[in-house]
Parts: sequence; C-alpha cells; structure tokens
Amino acid sequence: MPLPPPFQLISYIAPAAPARRTQSRGDLPWLRPEIGFTPKWFKPLNIDFGRRWHESPKYRRESVLRMRDFVQKQFSAYSVGLLTGDEEQPDLLTGVYGANFISSLYGVSQTYHTSGWPQSKPLNLTDTEIDALRPPVLNEHPLFQKLLKQIEWIMISEGKLLGYINWQGILNNAYRLRGEKLFLDLIDSPERCIHLFDCLFETMVEACSCILEIKGDNVPEKSFFTVSNCLINLVSPEIYENLLMPYDQKLATYFGCLGIHNCQWCADPYLEAYSQIDNVGYIDMGIESDLKRARSLFPVSRRALMLKQDFIKNEQNGNVENTLERVADEFGCCDLVLADLDSNHPDGSIDEFIDQIIRFLEMCSKISDEYKKISPGIASPGI
Repeated sequence: MPLPPPFQLISYIAPAAPARRTQSRGDLPWLRPEIGFTPKWFKPLNIDFGRRWHESPKYRRESVLRMRDFVQKQFSAYSVGLLTGDEEQPDLLTGVYGANFISSLYGVSQTYHTSGWPQSKPLNLTDTEIDALRPPVLNEHPLFQKLLKQIEWIMISEGKLLGYINWQGILNNAYRLRGEKLFLDLIDSPERCIHLFDCLFETMVEACSCILEIKGDNVPEKSFFTVSNCLINLVSPEIYENLLMPYDQKLATYFGCLGIHNCQWCADPYLEAYSQIDNVGYIDMGIESDLKRARSLFPVSRRALMLKQDFIKNEQNGNVENTLERVADEFGCCDLVLADLDSNHPDGSIDEFIDQIIRFLEMCSKISDEYKKISPGIASPGI
C-alpha cells in the first residue's frame, strides 16, 4: 500500500500565471473553484509581460498589485488569485520564467512576449549531446543567480517569499531538451532516457530545495513538489510505469508530498500507476476521466478537474449545473480549475463572459452548501 500524504495540496493560480499548487489549510468547500487568467486578460492595464516582467521584481510587484485590484473589481464577491484568500503581501515569484526555467538552465532559449507567457522550442539535442549531458552547476549558472538576486530583493522588500517556480516534470523538461526523438528513445534507447532523466531529476531537486531553504521558517508551509505531466498521453501506461513513474516516486519521497498535474487529459490509463505512488497530496485530470474510480483510488488526496474555457459557456438547459451536480456526487470533494482564461471572445462580450464565470462560481457555492459537508483535509503538525 502506498503511503498517504502528510497533507493535501490545492490548486492555486496567481494573476497572469500558469496554474500551480499550494498547501491546503483549514476547511474547504465540497466544490472549490479556482480561476486563473492569461496575460491577455489584463490588456486594459497595459502591463508589459516581456523580459522586464520576469526579471524585475520591482516592476512585477507593481503589476501584480494592479492585477489583483483589477480582478477584485471584476469579481468583488469572490477571492480570485490569492494564496489564502486575503493576504496583504503579493506573490512575486509565481509565473517567473513561465514553464521553462529548468530547461533554460540546460540552454533552451525563451522568447518573451509583451502580452503572453514566455515560449520556447525544443533544443533537439543529438544522441551524442544527450549522452554527454551533465547537470548544470547552479551556484555558477547565470540564470539561477539572477533568480536568487530577485529572491533577495523580494525578501528585503516583503520580509518573506511567497509563491512557486514552475519546475515542470521529468517528461515535459526532457521533451524541451530532446524534442520528438524523446518518444523514440523511450522505445529503443531507454538507457539514454534514464541518463537524461537522472540529470533533470538532480537539477529539479537541487533548485527546488534551494528555494525551500530560502523560504525557511518565514513561510508556514511544508515541503512538497508538483510534477507537470502535460505530455503523459503521448506515452503508454507501460512506458510511464517503467521509465517515468520511478522519478515521480523519488520526488514524492524526497519532498514528502507530491502533486500530479495532467492538464485536461483523460487520466484513466495512468490512474492505477499513479495510485501506487507514495504521498500523493493532489491529482488533477480532465472531466472525461472515470471520476468514481479516481476517487476510489485517491480517497485522501485532493482531487481536481481541469475544465476547458468552453465549459462555462454551455449553460443552456442547465447543462453546467447538471454536470457540477454529477461531479459533486462522483468526485467531490474536489477543486474545479478554470485556468488560462483570456479576453478573446468573438462570440460575446467580455462582460458576458465575466457573468458566466460568476454564475459558475455561484453554482459551486450553491452545491457545496447543499452538501453541508467540508473537506477535513489531513492533519499535519504545526498547520
């Protein structure tokens, strides 16, 4: 039997940042919505999300405060984009360098955009380059030192460090280095994959551990790690179990609690393997997944559904509320994640879309009240 997690993780989306996870505290509603927006949502604020946003914590602080105020005015009755719902200190770390930080340490270049997240293309390392690959020395790496200088500024300015770098997962990072050849390697050159995965694992552990050490006792959170398995449906369950799962297990063991992110995929083929990993405090999946089975396999993990933007537009004939009732019955208690929302809506105005989001939030609240139940979480000393 796998070890249970010491605590649960919940979905968390900072303003204009990709979805992350954070430690659960206190009681949670039966259906807990988490809403997040891309930089395009904040176009009226004229914020530059290019290199300056990612490298200047001072500029980022100003923009985060403006974005928080902007969202608060749009959704005044709800807490959106805050770690605990009401903290005064802004999160100045989440979203920095997008989802490419680990791969950038290995030489993958990023293209910055004034109205979007940083983008990258696979490095497409050759066989020889992969075989000769070594983990970077972080205390000598210019990019990592830039991050540490930003963190130093944040610590001086705010007194503590809130937020999370997006470390991604082994598969995602490996693809950014190797490209499409990775999927052939998984079949005919597993030893090459293992070497690549070993390098990435070492870097991910060292980098994350460094940030956790800096946070220290100033932030009341325990050690955990989130893996982003966005490409999981491109490999077979057998390949995942034999070549990739061991690294997810090692991350779970090393950090003590693991969150598993699957995007909006149907996670059914991988649930059995995931359920054998120790310390899983969070797992998300698409709504096409077998929700009853997922809940039975992860009874003490925080479960979450990654919903598509079009989901809340499907309100005719009560389809949204009927679906939420089913989710509550088969999957609750759980998070419902509407991430990456933007302001491009050719079929309707932005005000209409905001109204749809608010109705979704109201439905979640109504259903949670009907259940008259709360998620007890998992007892964790000191929390």
